[in-house]
Amino acid sequence: PSQVSFTLELEFSCSILLDHAEVMLQATSESTEVTPEDNIVKLSVPIRYEPDLFLSSNTNLHRYEVHPLGTFTHSSGPEFTTMVKVQNFGCYSIQNVTLHMALPALGHRQATILSVTHVLADNATCALQPPLEVTQVVPVPPEDLLHVDR
Repeated sequence: PSQVSFTLELEFSCSILLDHAEVMLQATSESTEVTPEDNIVKLSVPIRYEPDLFLSSNTNLHRYEVHPLGTFTHSSGPEFTTMVKVQNFGCYSIQNVTLHMALPALGHRQATILSVTHVLADNATCALQPPLEVTQVVPVPPEDLLHVDR
């Protein structure tokens, strides 16, 4: 008995979305066979389409003033607005997309440097949740910048 291996590469159209593909393979021979019925096989395989998501963000604040140690005030700083956009560039709709964002909120000596005041959502459901554990928020360590020229 001989054995042949090969790979099929199928291309699908965005205009007709299928949930499975059926392939029938038949081997023929000029010799006489005792069991010709086992020369045909039908395969049905599920099709899973790869999503084509694009994530972008834009912000209105590109710099933030850091006060020296001991002079930090607890008043609120400038308003920081950021927009996050998730776009689907694929040819079919996608459901149950979840985006998790972790925002740096603590500075040296656990000083609060960012607090979320409100969330505006368009075509999405957003939930603002505190970290499950305080240990998940890693404080930013102090850094001596006196030796840096710029």
